[in-house]
Amino acid sequence: MKGPIAYALSYPERLQGVLAPCHLYELGALTFERPDFERFPCLRYAYEALNAGGTATAVLNAVNEMAVEAFIEGRMTFHQIPVIIEKVLNAHEPVSLNDIETVMFADAWARRKFRELVCVC
Repeated sequence: MKGPIAYALSYPERLQGVLAPCHLYELGALTFERPDFERFPCLRYAYEALNAGGTATAVLNAVNEMAVEAFIEGRMTFHQIPVIIEKVLNAHEPVSLNDIETVMFADAWARRKFRELVCVC
């Protein structure tokens, strides 16, 4: 976290030499495991949105932004974030992305749907 914290604290300037360069060849062997989608449901939703294509990823992004903001403001719990994301994604019928207006429409739709499902009082 040293790098992200230094990055945030020095905005808009950037501190030099905070982190040493990372050389992957010095790390040795890397091992990977299959993601646990039960433990990390939002990762599953990201893959599902990518596979659905079209406006699904714009909807995922918008509802995630709204849910995280509500969590930070204390209007929802951390564990409610994936629940509301799933509800909004399930209510969405993706369409092809042909222009920026379609992206903006999907974003606005997701934010309205979020507000319908979550009290923004």
